[in-house]
Amino acid sequence: MAHISPFRALRYDPARVAVSEVATQPYDKITPEMQDRYYGTSPHNLVRIILGKRNANDGPADNPYTRAAAFFRDWRVEGVFQQDPKPSIYRYAQRFTVPGTNTEAERKGFIALGKVEDYSAEVVFRHEQTLAKPKADRLELLRATRAHFGQIFMLYSDPSAEIETALASSEAPIIELKDEYGVLHQVWKISEPGILDVVGAKMRDKKLIIADGHHRYETALNYRNERRAAAGASQGDEGRSRSSSLSQEPPSYEFAMMTFINMDSPGLLVLPTHRVVHGLASFSMESFGQGACSFFSVGEVDRSVDSTRAKAILKEAAQTGNAILAVGADRVFLLSRSKAPASVFGGLSLRQQGLDVVQLHKCLLEGVLGLSEESIRDQQNLTYIRDADEAMTMVRTGRANVAFLMNPARVQQVRDIAFAGEVLPQKSTDFYPKLLSGLTVYALE
Repeated sequence: MAHISPFRALRYDPARVAVSEVATQPYDKITPEMQDRYYGTSPHNLVRIILGKRNANDGPADNPYTRAAAFFRDWRVEGVFQQDPKPSIYRYAQRFTVPGTNTEAERKGFIALGKVEDYSAEVVFRHEQTLAKPKADRLELLRATRAHFGQIFMLYSDPSAEIETALASSEAPIIELKDEYGVLHQVWKISEPGILDVVGAKMRDKKLIIADGHHRYETALNYRNERRAAAGASQGDEGRSRSSSLSQEPPSYEFAMMTFINMDSPGLLVLPTHRVVHGLASFSMESFGQGACSFFSVGEVDRSVDSTRAKAILKEAAQTGNAILAVGADRVFLLSRSKAPASVFGGLSLRQQGLDVVQLHKCLLEGVLGLSEESIRDQQNLTYIRDADEAMTMVRTGRANVAFLMNPARVQQVRDIAFAGEVLPQKSTDFYPKLLSGLTVYALE
């Protein structure tokens, strides 16, 4: 059962700073150019905490993590961060234009604390694998600051939208800003005990899927385990039960800050993440097309196809099965109606085998191009690109060998994979827009 809790968030004092100048995109979406821009926007921009710059003389006593802790401590003392007086849930809405269209959409959710659960408890489910290096980085930051600054993006199912209805408010938002992508972010503070009780009760029977933030979630798990061990409560459930019965509420490190979104909401948008292969010494579209014939029906597409037409071709082809568009400098192939033998997929389930991204990785990247799982994981010859036009341009300007364009995964596919205890290749989903960091902060101490 999902255990959520209101909390007294730390928030930027609007009398001291404009939230639009200090909130950021999630740490893993911040490019070096964005980092520089955030640094120049405000001396209190959250980037100094969540992704501080490294110096040549960094050492154990002075490094991005110790500096982050110092910034956080100083900003609390100076009143840059103020703590809300009452435990609250924070309704969070995002209004945006669907990329590549003129369609306006709104995604609604709420920010609260969620109890960190082992996957084996079957309360929280993942759908992607994680890497050790990003988790080590986030763990160092959490140890140093003892606070959560970014959101773990969680999905729950509520077809009748009862929770969204309970949180609806006619009052003005306490936070409102547009980010660099034109997305309008609005936050309302909900403190009424009756509403908090209703939402907590309705969430109790929910199962949660991590949409975005797998590394941060597993970091919270690792940190929880460290703190349990330090508290002498790592000897099993009995010891933890005694501790909980005395305090009535689990310790702060048992929770992480999460944004909960209804997966049945029409505002939930998943974009594709295209793959661009580069640095192959002896690549030709002719030999690639021949190799792909072993796995797909291969059809030729006009080499001058643009991204708009490419998306239309993919959407139409998806009606009869898998669809991947391989864009080379001189030829373009539509790969459809998979005929790959089951042996190519090893022990992957039929659910996984049916996904375009799995077909791409196993049949084309590994099977035809000969890329190893390790090289794909380390992105040695692979770049992930959201924008189809950018991916095609990289190939047509000679910066890459081939671009693979795909349709987005459907939410139902992600749900089925996650609840079956299975995982997808990295960058299989791109939930848009991203949740901003810095709207609320959860301090463990």
